[in-house]
Amino acid sequence: MLTTTTDEETDMSCGGGVTEPQKVAIIFAFCGVGYQGMQKNPGAKTIEGELEEALFHAGAVPESIRGKPKLYDFARSARTDKGVSAVGQVVSGRFNVDPPGFVDRLNSNLPNQIRIFGYKHVTPSFSSKKFCDRRRYVYLLPVFALDPISHRDRETVMASLGPGEEYVKCFECSERGRKIPGLVGNWKGTNFVTKSLDFQSDILSNNSSALRTDVKIEALSSNLASLSSVDVEVGSIQEDSCKLNTNSTEKINGEGNVMAETKSKFCYGEKEKERFNRILSCYVGSYNFHNFTTRTKADDPAANRQIISFTANTVINLDGIDFIKCEVLGKSFMLHQIRKMMGLAVAIMRNCASESLIQTAFSKDVNITVPMAPEVGLYLDECFFTSYNKKFEDSHEEVSMEAYKEEAEAFKLKHIYSHICATERKYGNMALWLHSLNYRNYPDLNFGSHGHNNRVQISCSEES
Repeated sequence: MLTTTTDEETDMSCGGGVTEPQKVAIIFAFCGVGYQGMQKNPGAKTIEGELEEALFHAGAVPESIRGKPKLYDFARSARTDKGVSAVGQVVSGRFNVDPPGFVDRLNSNLPNQIRIFGYKHVTPSFSSKKFCDRRRYVYLLPVFALDPISHRDRETVMASLGPGEEYVKCFECSERGRKIPGLVGNWKGTNFVTKSLDFQSDILSNNSSALRTDVKIEALSSNLASLSSVDVEVGSIQEDSCKLNTNSTEKINGEGNVMAETKSKFCYGEKEKERFNRILSCYVGSYNFHNFTTRTKADDPAANRQIISFTANTVINLDGIDFIKCEVLGKSFMLHQIRKMMGLAVAIMRNCASESLIQTAFSKDVNITVPMAPEVGLYLDECFFTSYNKKFEDSHEEVSMEAYKEEAEAFKLKHIYSHICATERKYGNMALWLHSLNYRNYPDLNFGSHGHNNRVQISCSEES
């Protein structure tokens, strides 16, 4: 059994153990694919469940308290949702870290998509949950998601075709050979034929000086392809970072085939960057986020959260797809909060809702359904322990990612970025979600546009 003490200078001892457990903070990363989130949940495959078993097999936890994390003072800095990854997650507890080689023993008992970077000795009272004062998340958003014409909803496409026409499928999605359930025409029999079209879907560089911007393009390591299990091509810094995204407008000929014509020129240029950052800045401050989560009522104090910053200034290119790196820093976040903040921001950029809807959603007396962006693009980037590090800087090691930056970056490129890119290429999670972003599925996007809570069913995503 472990015995507790409040003495800051004395560690707990493990009765009958050969070595004394020490209070440490373990810093690690994981790719969330295939897991039901971070927190242990009976019957579910979780990151925490994997880590618990690895700690036991590595000799960090004795048999007597195996599977009883409270007895070794276990705590996590952040809970992540299903499928969400992390680069800088931190857990703490009292573990047997001797003999040397604790990190290697842990990693040898973990799958490759979970990697321990290292650990720091901390005060006996340290808790990675209570002492974490800020958390930064990143959402990699495909640039095409902000284009009102790309992957439009069914009603808008039908309206553009005129009366009597039948929407068959999105040409961009048909390039991957996918069908869109509930949003397509008749797929049975031999009447539906997709006409073979010679269509260039790559993002083209534009050398026009009129389109020059100062959008930052992040150059990734050229070793990315060799690090990843999938082929990921690394984008280099472009002299003209504003690019043309050639999209298609769906038209149907007499035989029911999908026709395409180039119509949209969209890039994340200075104008688009300024507007998107303005929208994201609406979240900055202390607000009631009850509409951006589930199971939390407006009168629950837990609904009040503070966002310190929310920016989207960097574009990275992965295997030909441009992603905007959206970084949000806050004290803490609720279930689905970031994905819902992203979902509403994208809806506003696509002209599905007004910017004022964000402030409306903060109202305690308003209950609306906010669209939630797919989970695959989200990852926990870093946890911060600023106050703790300052208080104990003369007596204890700093709890931070500083010593593991290179290792963390390599893991991010190999496991997280490659997974996000490969998933979008194979399944088109973002593209399919965009097709659902309409007033039929989210009538509250129209909240206040035609009088208080008037949910008029009108076409979404008018061209800008």
